[in-house]
Amino acid sequence: MQSELRLDGVGRRYGIRGPWVLRGVDLGVPPGTLVRVEGTNGTGKSTLLRLLAGIDAPTEGRVTGRPRTAYVPERFPPALPFTAAGYLTHLGTVHGLSRRAAARAAGQWLERLGAAGYAGTRLSRLSKGGSQKVAVAQALVAEPELLVLDEAWTGLDAGARGELERAVAERVAGGGAVVFVDHDPGRLAGAPDAVYTVRDGTL
Repeated sequence: MQSELRLDGVGRRYGIRGPWVLRGVDLGVPPGTLVRVEGTNGTGKSTLLRLLAGIDAPTEGRVTGRPRTAYVPERFPPALPFTAAGYLTHLGTVHGLSRRAAARAAGQWLERLGAAGYAGTRLSRLSKGGSQKVAVAQALVAEPELLVLDEAWTGLDAGARGELERAVAERVAGGGAVVFVDHDPGRLAGAPDAVYTVRDGTL
């Protein structure tokens, strides 16, 4: 059974003498929950999401119970030597899928997000919207237990935004957890089980 992800007394700063971006964060994310994180620009929302996803390590405190996790960053790095389908297939195998299963999942998510036509396109040649669809797909290919979304809807067309909302609902209904930040206050309105505000580096 998936355990609860916990942050206890977590703080993060960049550099030995750098200012604290976050400090004293206590947070639990149980399985089957949808969590929204709010706050003005520069308050530490993205840093919190990176800590939850395991991209950054805490400077102080501890993170325990992190399940199999996928992350959609605010800015997706397109300069990678892959086609869209090749990149998704590669990541699927990294997460433990067979190559055949990874290729099948890659095709399914590209189709769902309206990006099947980009399958053979190199990442460096994708439009901003196309890159964002691949960024979302790479997080969903291996069916993560924790999905962390940093402004993941930005740059998507209406159809892809709807598919991402459905994917979020599917993850939560299946016992997974989703934590997201989005500039649109109406995004998934009424759906989150918890809403947290980051203010001056605290939660």
